[in-house]
Amino acid sequence: MAVSFAESETKKNLMRAFAGESQARNRYTFAAAQAKENGLYVIEVLFRYTADQEKEHAQVLYNHLKQSAGENISIEGGYPVDISDDLATLLKKAQHNEYEEHDPVYKKFGETAQQEGFMEIASSFFQIAEIEKIHGDRFGKMAEHLENGTLFVSDVKTKWICLNCGNVVDTVQAPLSCPVCHHDQGYFIRLELSPYEK
Repeated sequence: MAVSFAESETKKNLMRAFAGESQARNRYTFAAAQAKENGLYVIEVLFRYTADQEKEHAQVLYNHLKQSAGENISIEGGYPVDISDDLATLLKKAQHNEYEEHDPVYKKFGETAQQEGFMEIASSFFQIAEIEKIHGDRFGKMAEHLENGTLFVSDVKTKWICLNCGNVVDTVQAPLSCPVCHHDQGYFIRLELSPYEK
């Protein structure tokens, strides 16, 4: 059943999603600062990398609101307060929030947009939902490695990439210091987890 955009639930859902993406970006920026304090550059980069993607999601969703330019859109919503000194906790909370956006939130928003006749907006919600699942998986994997003490060590030879200079080594444990640029172990990530994988 097609409805006018001005009267639609989709308009409110876009603003709810914009607020959520904006807050996620800030939470991840704060978490990145915590990781930097802990000397874990690889976790810092993960949070910043994801924060940048959340900004892009926010912009996609905000652009769908163009016809509401100049008005205030009142929404109600609950948003998480994820504050912790423990990086594994922050990663797991981020994983939970990303999975929640994936399903049920954005899937429901997409279905509502379809029902109201806004197919392009529905497509944005469904596509971003799938990206949030990837974010959640990545956060969960890093939390698992951090908790299990396997962030920089593996049971088998593994390719590790230095996020500073790009040096790739094939060892059981990431070097304590990069042999090329001399940045510490906190700059290494498993190549298969790197956004820069070949």
